[in-house]
Amino acid sequence: MRIVLGLGNPGVRYTDTRHNIGFVLVDYLARRAGVEWVASARDHSVLAEVDWDGQPVLLAKPQTYMNRSGLAARALCARFAVPPGDVLVAYDDFLLDFGRLRVRGRGSDGGHNGLASIIEELSSQDVPRLRLGIGQPPQGGDIVEYVLAPFSQSDRELETLVERGAAAIDTYFAEGIEAAMNRFNGAL
Repeated sequence: MRIVLGLGNPGVRYTDTRHNIGFVLVDYLARRAGVEWVASARDHSVLAEVDWDGQPVLLAKPQTYMNRSGLAARALCARFAVPPGDVLVAYDDFLLDFGRLRVRGRGSDGGHNGLASIIEELSSQDVPRLRLGIGQPPQGGDIVEYVLAPFSQSDRELETLVERGAAAIDTYFAEGIEAAMNRFNGAL
């Protein structure tokens, strides 16, 4: 079993915000696979299991707030005996231009509270991640307001970002993280 953990905040207020692009991506993957989400209180998540070319993959959306995403990650890893290296975390990054992707196998949290919580709860920086570029706030704009605001890009631009994120995950599962990094890091 491997896990794709899409980060976001639960609740209607956050549904279409930039900070929830991880949820948007895993929702897309679930729709593409034709699977339904099931709530799992013990995992602090909603879950959807998919078959990815013969390998079971659990899609997860933590139902904690972003800065407590690690609680869900820890619960899922314990329940399904999944090591941190088999959890791919998908989340927003305002330091990347809109539409850019960055795949990494490990590293620090880079200032992202959701990833910081996961690294702390799993006691490991060896957590693969897919950063989805949401762009920066306007000059002098508040970062928190920006990430918690709805996307200003067109539906097509957002759809393209999500499709590219899904393609990066397809490559990650089919060919490994190096291939995903080589193909998707920085390119538009």
